Amino acid sequence: MADRNEPKISRIRVEGHPIGLRNLDDALAVVRSRDIGTEKELKSALVEEVRAMKNYIPASAEAKYEKALLLEYRRFLGEPVEEEEPEGLSVKVLGRGCPNCRRLTQEVMAALNELGIGADVEHVTDVNMIAEYGAVGTPALVINKTVRSVGRVPARNRIKTWLQEENDKQRDR
Repeated sequence: MADRNEPKISRIRVEGHPIGLRNLDDALAVVRSRDIGTEKELKSALVEEVRAMKNYIPASAEAKYEKALLLEYRRFLGEPVEEEEPEGLSVKVLGRGCPNCRRLTQEVMAALNELGIGADVEHVTDVNMIAEYGAVGTPALVINKTVRSVGRVPARNRIKTWLQEENDKQRDR
């Protein structure tokens, strides 16, 4: 059972880079409760509240965070947002943390290392997020939003093939 005092970590993308932020939903709720007039004031309030949740935002990257937080705020309000296509590979291992889920994560990391490819690798344990992919078994492997494997740990060579295919697609864009 998680400690109630532990912050909830949410991931957002700031110029394509995944960033973890503490208690983002709380910060967004505080901003929503305020009467904020302009978009400039809204961006400033978002940065201020995210910082108040003990997150570090470098002054030199504040404008980039403002843009990313505004997008996240609109998503939080349920407004339609245009998703930015992340650069590079995005790999998600879906599963609650069983031994096979951990093994799949290790195999993915080993395959990436052998190929010399960088990727954003995330182990998703949230049941609702897992359900969004339609995976009916775990562990599941998702590469660039495509479910590649469900209910098993594929052979490393198979994982390498999938990663190389996706990496080649990225380069050809």
